Amino acid sequence: MPAEQRSALDAEDALPDELPPELAARLQKRGGTATIYDIAELAGVNPSTVSRALSKPGRISAKTEKRIRAAAERLEFRFNPMARALPTGRTHTLALVVADITNPMFFGIVRGAEQAASAAGYTLIITESQESGANEAEAISRVLPSVDGLVLATTRLDDERISEIAARKPLVAINRDIGGVASVLPEIEAGVTDLLEHLVGHGHRTVSYLSGPENSWISRRRWEILLDVAERLDVGLVEIGPNPPTIEGGRAAWRRVIAARPTAVIAFNDLMAIGVIQSAAAAGVNVPGSLSVAGFDDIFGSELIVPALTTVRAQLVLAGQLAVEKLLGQIDDDADVAVDEPLATKLIVRESTAEARSGPWSTG
Repeated sequence: MPAEQRSALDAEDALPDELPPELAARLQKRGGTATIYDIAELAGVNPSTVSRALSKPGRISAKTEKRIRAAAERLEFRFNPMARALPTGRTHTLALVVADITNPMFFGIVRGAEQAASAAGYTLIITESQESGANEAEAISRVLPSVDGLVLATTRLDDERISEIAARKPLVAINRDIGGVASVLPEIEAGVTDLLEHLVGHGHRTVSYLSGPENSWISRRRWEILLDVAERLDVGLVEIGPNPPTIEGGRAAWRRVIAARPTAVIAFNDLMAIGVIQSAAAAGVNVPGSLSVAGFDDIFGSELIVPALTTVRAQLVLAGQLAVEKLLGQIDDDADVAVDEPLATKLIVRESTAEARSGPWSTG
């Protein structure tokens, strides 16, 4: 077909430069919110044709679909997930429940989860529990009717409650192992073992573990592994906690660290480790000269503090991505709730750990 004829056809198919007055008036009255009926009017087709073009691409002619999509874009049309749910029972919306939205550990999880959800055409909403099991249960109750599934990141609920929710809606837990519930876990044993062996290799014989929240499954699991490794390596180990998993939680544990007189501290997470380092500096205790400090997660900022923090890096972005992918598998009835291979961790050695001190424990 000659170029002149193609141009003429394209011009015939083009949308008008100005919206029809009646259509423009209706949109203004609704605050600019368009419907499929508005798109149909602008594109010159039936509303049912618009519905097919937007919800099931490829079922009408490419030429008509292109015109409809151009009209939808012109009117800034967006599907209403709740309206889509009426015939299908699905909202194409997922919920990600986090313990503390201000904790940088969750930044990677959120990013990975959002990328996977967006790639599948789903909307991801985020809600937090503020480290409270009661708040978490309430948040889940609010969002449960409106989502197709949930990802619980470091949940503070008990196993029974999580299993009850999983029986109602597809669910995946991150950093929590529950029989019959899909999960994404880090390689806990390798990370903990590598960290303690690193400290013992630098001459540390007395180590304190600053545990996390009382209802944290991963904190309990790390403590169990630390006990096994400490027994094998014949070193002293004491647990200090439970503690809030925050910088302030690390600061608040400082007096108990002094009382325990360790040469090294392993904190539940990087935030607590940073709090310990800050308290040590205020007390005149040199890190790592008098006290080595390490954490978990390798969050943003762990290498910016002075001294830079030794930590066990977790694959947080990948954890969020895999959690959503497993959730979508359940929603599509293609799920395997068996726990996959845990995600590898890596010991990142920085300046906050060094050879064990030889002088007396002193706060300056």
